[in-house]
Amino acid sequence: MPGLVPGIAVLFDGGDVIARKKAGHDGNKKGEEKMPEITISMAAGRTDDQKAGMMRDITQALVKNLGVDADAVVIQINEAPLAHKMKGGKTFVERAAAKK
Repeated sequence: MPGLVPGIAVLFDGGDVIARKKAGHDGNKKGEEKMPEITISMAAGRTDDQKAGMMRDITQALVKNLGVDADAVVIQINEAPLAHKMKGGKTFVERAAAKK
């Protein structure tokens, strides 16, 4: 929805998942590497291209800053309909209508 800036929360999953067989240098068991899993919660309204671009950028940030392979990064977007997401006591639908 144009003009609407949904809140995006990026959370690292507390439990790592085994990604592939490769000796790690961070205390993992030999032959295992942990996989970062990112969950993004946001209001609906962005295009598939926008979401794919955001996920690519997040993947590259993890590769750069955590030293993991891009293939080990898992990202999931959870979208809420604008009527099901609220900020300041008003749904995102109500907030958009108030701006008109």
